Amino acid sequence: MLEGCGRGVGVSVRRTAFDTTDLTSRVLLAAQQGAAPDVLVVDNPVVSTLAQGGVLTDTSVTGLDTSAVAGNLLAAGQVGGRTYGVPIGANTLALYYNKGVLQAAGVDPAGVRDWASLTAALGKIKASGKRGITFSAIGTEEGSFQFLPWFWGARASLTDLSSPAAVGALSLWTGWLRAGYAPNSVISDTQTTSWQEFAAGQTGFAENGTWQLGNARKVGFAYGIIPIPGEGGGTAPAPTGGEFVTIPVQGDTARYKVSEKLVACLTSAGHAAATDATLSYIGASGAVQARQAADPQLAAWVTAVRAAKGRTSDDLGSRYPRISQQLWTAVQAALSGSASPQAALQSAQAAAAAATR
Repeated sequence: MLEGCGRGVGVSVRRTAFDTTDLTSRVLLAAQQGAAPDVLVVDNPVVSTLAQGGVLTDTSVTGLDTSAVAGNLLAAGQVGGRTYGVPIGANTLALYYNKGVLQAAGVDPAGVRDWASLTAALGKIKASGKRGITFSAIGTEEGSFQFLPWFWGARASLTDLSSPAAVGALSLWTGWLRAGYAPNSVISDTQTTSWQEFAAGQTGFAENGTWQLGNARKVGFAYGIIPIPGEGGGTAPAPTGGEFVTIPVQGDTARYKVSEKLVACLTSAGHAAATDATLSYIGASGAVQARQAADPQLAAWVTAVRAAKGRTSDDLGSRYPRISQQLWTAVQAALSGSASPQAALQSAQAAAAAATR
């Protein structure tokens, strides 16, 4: 795709890859030395860090067209009212379920519409001798990522970690552990190990992402997918994953013309659909999403992505990582029993406020 887009605009594209942490530090250094790449593909939470570091151009400078991109996905690349790139697509979280486990427990997944009905379903699954739900609450960004649908599903805000809504969300998870609906291992489970527990076939629900679709087809039992419910119903906003294609600042601004054409080609509807199929992403544009929604395997994911939210949205920008660290710390404290949900989140809010002044 890169080679074809390059030929179309008359250039040869040389691609260099790094892991996310290494990439961010290298690009910041390269920008200081006036040697930033012409085009940069980067994980969406990093966009605000690079933008605030003066590394990226905004679309008013390059003329990059973002009009077809869904607003909730584009927001992950917006800082101070300016837009810094185009998302390739998005992945997010939903609930996989084991059809056999639910059927044996007398649970209809269509009836899981809010927290009360989900918790009731978990109780029935436990009573049938199986495990209710698995998720990742590890003390890293993965833990915050998995907790955010419940946090946002309670209408809590990342600017107030100790609100009653936030306490309610953490109390939900804590209650599940205390009741035995979720295993204590969630405290150390990554999204990968959590999936492995679900794949063993003894668990009703698993919170996980689109990236597990390939593995889901290999589990050997019938499964389904539903969006994560909000506290009072509807689809909870889950955090968006996925990359943005951005254009770093150049001393020679004439280079932007070719870079804009290259990015436009890479993120065009046809190429986006092909990339999304490869990465199990949901498209960033309404046109691609509509095409994907016709696929029964993707319909629930389209619903989830349409309700999703960027972690750095709400103009949190580079403050998000410091807030997230306090959030996952609070989740760990509450689930381990070392603090109540309220006390854990009060400590988290105080620490986050101090870290983001």
